[in-house]
Amino acid sequence: MFIDKADILIKSGHGGNGAVSFHREKYVMAGGPDGGDGGHGGNVVFVADKNINTLIDFKYKRKYFAESGENGSMNNSSGKSGLDITVKVPMGTVIRDKETGRTIADLFYDGETRVVLKGGRGGKGNARFAKPTRQAPEFSQHGVKTNEVWVTLELKTIADVGLVGFPNVGKSTLLSVLTNAKPKIANYHFTTLSPNLGVVKYYDDSFVIADIPGLIEGASTGAGLGHNFLRHIERVRLIVHIVDISGSEGRNPYEDFKAINKELKGYSAVLAEKTQIIAANKSDLLNDGTFLEQFQKKAKRKVIPISAATNFGLEALLDAVYKALKELPPLAPIATDGYSYDNANDSDDSFEIVTEKEGVYEIVGGLVRILERNVSLDNDESFRYFQRVLRDKGVIDKLYESGAKDGDTVIVGDIEFDFVD
Repeated sequence: MFIDKADILIKSGHGGNGAVSFHREKYVMAGGPDGGDGGHGGNVVFVADKNINTLIDFKYKRKYFAESGENGSMNNSSGKSGLDITVKVPMGTVIRDKETGRTIADLFYDGETRVVLKGGRGGKGNARFAKPTRQAPEFSQHGVKTNEVWVTLELKTIADVGLVGFPNVGKSTLLSVLTNAKPKIANYHFTTLSPNLGVVKYYDDSFVIADIPGLIEGASTGAGLGHNFLRHIERVRLIVHIVDISGSEGRNPYEDFKAINKELKGYSAVLAEKTQIIAANKSDLLNDGTFLEQFQKKAKRKVIPISAATNFGLEALLDAVYKALKELPPLAPIATDGYSYDNANDSDDSFEIVTEKEGVYEIVGGLVRILERNVSLDNDESFRYFQRVLRDKGVIDKLYESGAKDGDTVIVGDIEFDFVD
C-alpha cells in the first residue's frame, strides 16, 4: 500500500524538576543546599531515509513522544535527560503544522535531520539559588512542560522528469522500456495507483523519471486521484506530457492535452509554467500522417512521435529530455516559510488578561509559564517572588485597568487567589 500523506501527534519530553535538598551528615556543620537540577526533555527529531518510499508506517502508529527528563535529587545529582525520539521519513517529505498549514521543513536529502520539537529544559535545584544573603533556599525550579502538536507529513516525489497524461496513454509502458522499473501494466484505467520511479542512464549521465498516476478533468479540485498525486509533480524539473495520438480510447488527443494543462494550472501556476515535452504515443497506430501535423499546429510546440510498445522514437525523446535537463536548474527543496515551534521557550514574559465572567480575571501568556516554573506556593520566599513579578511586570496595574475590585478572583496558571485592593 502506498501512503503519501499522514497526520501524526508528536510531543517532546518535559524537563525534570529541580530538587530541594540539604546536605545533612553527622559531624558536618551547615552542610547547605544540595538539590540537583532536573534533566532536559528529549527532542522530536525527523530524519530523511532513502530506504523508505512511503508513509505507510504512520497509518498504524500516530503518536511519537520523546522521553521526559528525570527530576534532580540530593547530593547535587542532576536528573537524567530524556532520550530523543527519531522519526524516519522518506526523502522528499514535507512537514507542516496541521492547524496552520505552515511549512516546518522539507527533508529533501538522504540523512537530512530536523529537530521539530525541542525538549523542555530541566529546572534548577535549590543549590543553584544559594547566595550570601540566602544561604538556605527552600525552593527549586520546575522543568519546562511541553505540549502535544499535530503535524502533517506530505510526501512529494523527488524526480527530474514527471510523466503526465490521461489514464491508459502508455506512461507505465514508457517508464518500463526507458528504465529498469517494473510498474504494473494493464489495459484499464488507473492501473498505476502510486508514483513509480525509474532511473535512465543516458550517455555519461542519469536522471530519474516518475510515472504519475493518470489525471482526469477536475483533478485540481480533488476529482479522481486529485491532489493525492498532483503533489508528486510539483518538484519535477521537466514534464513529459504523453498523449494517445491514435485516439484509441475514443478521446480527442488535443482536447486531452488542453484538459491536462488546465488541471496543472488549476493546481499550481508554478506547475503550469514548467517546461514540457509532448510525446505522441501510439503513433504506430496512425493511419493518417497529417493528423500528427495538425496536432502539432494546435499545440504550438514540437511534438515527438513515439511508440512505447515498439520502441519507435524513444531515442529522439531521450535526447530531447537530456538536452532540456541540461538547461534547467537542478532539483532543490521547496522554500519553507521558516515556521518553527518554540515548545521549550520560557523567556517570553508577555501576558494578557482574559475575563470570561464577571469578577474572574485570568492571566495568560508567556509570563504564566515563567511563574509556573519558579513559584512554589508553600514557600514564603517563592510566593514573595510571585507577588513581586506581578507588580514589576505591570500585571497589577492591568488588573486595575480591567476593572478588578477587592475580592475578585485572579487565575495565573494553576494558581488562584483573591485580588486585594
